[in-house]
Amino acid sequence: MSRPPYVTGGRYAPPVAGRELTAVSADGSRLHVEVHGPDGAPAVVLSHGWTCSTAFWAAQIRELARDHRVIAYDQRGHGRSPAAAAYSTTALADDLIAVFEATLVPGERAVVAGHSMGGMTVMAAAGRPRFAEHAAAVLLCSTGSSRLIAEATVLPLGPGRARTRITRALLGSPAPLGPVTPATRAVLKYATMGPGSAPERVEACARIVHACPAGVRRGWSRVLAGLDLDDGVARLTVPTAVVVGRDDRLTPVVHARGLAAALPHCVGLTELTGMGHMTPIEAPEAVSSALRELTSRYLSASAATPTTTTEKEKTP
Repeated sequence: MSRPPYVTGGRYAPPVAGRELTAVSADGSRLHVEVHGPDGAPAVVLSHGWTCSTAFWAAQIRELARDHRVIAYDQRGHGRSPAAAAYSTTALADDLIAVFEATLVPGERAVVAGHSMGGMTVMAAAGRPRFAEHAAAVLLCSTGSSRLIAEATVLPLGPGRARTRITRALLGSPAPLGPVTPATRAVLKYATMGPGSAPERVEACARIVHACPAGVRRGWSRVLAGLDLDDGVARLTVPTAVVVGRDDRLTPVVHARGLAAALPHCVGLTELTGMGHMTPIEAPEAVSSALRELTSRYLSASAATPTTTTEKEKTP
């Protein structure tokens, strides 16, 4: 599959991978995988969200690949991974495990980051033996484990059946998004980003989201509408940090606070003032810094004893 029309310049242009490969999932689905950075360096695995792709992590890849081995993959149907017959939380978990098996040697551990549906991928895989073997720590960005449609605030309506019903219809619409225009950029910014997001960040997000095929977008929207991974949160026992934008309309801060309270080993909740749902692009320094902190603490033989849950606020 050819590279979609992402931005081609600046920090949000996808960097060229040192190596590209194909991981094969349990049902035979083929996944595009990229490996950046030096062999033998601490490993970071990046799992993107709904309607996104490896391009979504461009800023983190560019920053971390100087001294980390950064592994990013396209979820099935996204980016350069072909569409599949099945969309489910089981498929999400199977795909992440397939990426582990294709890129990590037995017993090798990595810090795993998931944004939005990528975070749900981590929760879905948390009980798998291969996950326990390979995950040293986790970063959950702008995600939730259940009640996604009911808690979303994309529509300026109070909570209730009407808002839930209309939100479900909008997010599950089969209509193509069409070309990126000033109007569609404005809609995307309102729905997914903070009000102060810079134009180049909005443009990068719009190019990524609009590249997702309508059928894939709708197929995964049905999975997300019925999502219930609360049990997966309880099984996520590795040290886990949580990051959320205070202005997130898709997975509002209530989700992040619930995750921080329910995780068996939460090592921090960071609420980013002025940021929306697209935290890796809106707040690249904060997300990259959180990943560096996790690799320093949990991929080092001299890592300190894990701390208890803390809550703090940062403004990047």
